[in-house]
Amino acid sequence: MTLAVFFGCAFIAFGPAFALFVFTIAKNPLRVLILIAGAFFWLLSLLFSSLVWFISVKASNAENGTLQRGLLIFGVFFSVLIQEVFRFGYYRLLRKANDGLATISDDDSSAISVRQMAYVAGLGFGIMSGAFSMINILSVSLGPGTVGIFGDSQYYFITTALMTLALTLLHTFWGVVFFEGCEKSRWWVIGVVVSLHLLVAGLSLLNPLYEASLPPVYVITLLMGIWAFFSSGGSLQNLTALCTRRKAEEESS
Repeated sequence: MTLAVFFGCAFIAFGPAFALFVFTIAKNPLRVLILIAGAFFWLLSLLFSSLVWFISVKASNAENGTLQRGLLIFGVFFSVLIQEVFRFGYYRLLRKANDGLATISDDDSSAISVRQMAYVAGLGFGIMSGAFSMINILSVSLGPGTVGIFGDSQYYFITTALMTLALTLLHTFWGVVFFEGCEKSRWWVIGVVVSLHLLVAGLSLLNPLYEASLPPVYVITLLMGIWAFFSSGGSLQNLTALCTRRKAEEESS
């Protein structure tokens, strides 16, 4: 049973991200490079947040539960803000390196646009965020032990996997929308992305009350996916043309 939980949760949490990587990124060296760099920038944000957290805990010498809870909330929200600062820094770096990336491309087909960079960078943030959220939990799921034997939730692993999946996709969508806001100097868009990131982080603090945290997070994920679709140049006409073409191919075959 432990192996089933391990592989089931791993496929839920990382299956869509792995599929996106294989079908849209793996064949393009520039995209792979941008993905790895994006993951590295997220790691840098985590390192900086960890240093601030360590200093805060040592300085406060928290012993009572209320103060520890307050420090946890501060750490979560501060980490979110640092992640968004590093996302902006990564955007600035990619924008300055755009001409250089185009120069080292072998041909026009391997060149990458700002929208593509936004998608790849966001996926890099999401994969690394998901890995740090889930990897220790996956190792624990291998046992020994039985989930819920002491009255805890039996759905801990599956809900954590679902939350990790949502965060991975959200980082991808946030990357697309965030980069568009920077490109067009729409600072309110950046403000919305940061606010939604803070909201999702706050909802995660409601756990183990999963029915109060997961549904809102997935509603936000759906709305951000739609926003990112239109921000990346998608339209209803494109969807209609795609469905019509697939229907014609099915009929011809």
